[in-house]
Amino acid sequence: MSHLLPTYANFPLTATRGEGARLWDSEGKCYLDFCAGIATCSIGHCHPALTKAISDQAATLIHCSNLYQIPQQKELARTLVDDFVQTPGKIFFGNSGAEANDGMIKTARRFGHARPDKSGDARYEVITFNQSFHGRTLGSMAATAQTKIHQGFDPLLPGFRYVPFNDIEALQSAINPTTAGIMLEPIQGEGGVNEATPDFLHKVASLCKEHDLLLMLDEIQCGLGRTGTLMGWHAICPELKPDTISWAKGLGGGFPIGAFYVSNRAINQEGTELSALMDAGSHGSTYGGNPLACRAALAVLNEIQSSQLTANAARQEQRIRTAVESWNHPAVTAIRGKGLLLGFALNPDNFNVPAETPASIHLCKALMDAGLLTVPAGPGTLRWLPPLNVTDSEVDEALKILKNTLDSLS
Repeated sequence: MSHLLPTYANFPLTATRGEGARLWDSEGKCYLDFCAGIATCSIGHCHPALTKAISDQAATLIHCSNLYQIPQQKELARTLVDDFVQTPGKIFFGNSGAEANDGMIKTARRFGHARPDKSGDARYEVITFNQSFHGRTLGSMAATAQTKIHQGFDPLLPGFRYVPFNDIEALQSAINPTTAGIMLEPIQGEGGVNEATPDFLHKVASLCKEHDLLLMLDEIQCGLGRTGTLMGWHAICPELKPDTISWAKGLGGGFPIGAFYVSNRAINQEGTELSALMDAGSHGSTYGGNPLACRAALAVLNEIQSSQLTANAARQEQRIRTAVESWNHPAVTAIRGKGLLLGFALNPDNFNVPAETPASIHLCKALMDAGLLTVPAGPGTLRWLPPLNVTDSEVDEALKILKNTLDSLS
């Protein structure tokens, strides 16, 4: 009998060891891991630079408190702002992506109080998009525009409005006097690997400027090199200037850490910076930004930059696309995404799949049996999220397993 809450429908695999893009189970079977902790193990399992950083810091100081100065926190914040976002701003560190998104939502509400509507009432509403995924806390769950996430948890936190993704007319119609911000994933991960179009992102930015709204980007899955660019939006609309950005997953390479950025842009004629609204006492986290988590994240970001892993992600995307498109396989109707956040749209009519089983789940199980770990993105999309330093030979091996498995199921 398990003493765990049954909140996960686990695959029948017990992982015991990892190295690079490989994972071993309790039976000694080796898998090629193209799930990577769902985009979390960004530089692979047990990378020497990461394990050394964690070991060295754990032997020195694991945790103190945000009541005191933490040098690793300051260095990590500088790296994120100067090297990755490349626009002046400030960072808050938490423990997860859901927490980071909650922090962004709180920032939008603080902004709505500082910049009320014409009647003087505080603005509080955030617009998000169908098939989005922003987390499982009450705040981030309410921001997530998927009914299946909400079921059984009513009443949800108020203050969110949902519109179709990439539909600028629907977005324009949804903006109202209570709107404070627009929050989106440049590439929706869990919702099906759906890309925002460049035109849509341009118009979202224009609407934010026109209506005095915050432009809020959830880069928890698509940020920090995964799309073949430093930031996820760089792969679609590099000139964008977001007001807030959230990260987690790949930031710690498997070690728990989340963060959100707030721009230093002036929000009034007095020159008040947006980041100044989140002042002392406005937000907090007991474990957030502790020395161990920050040291781990610094090692990960250094490896992404020094080993040019964004370039590798972009190159591997093209190799994968070229190979899969050459198959002209009837079971795959499209490849969506950027870099190493890729979704294979599946044609269920070309699968020998039990009626009650989604095609993506059935394919994930078959691939696992064949030695390749992947993850679904909704019922009709297979998602690949390998480490950013995945090699040519590992990609070729994964492609071979995928094609053979598709052939066997078709």
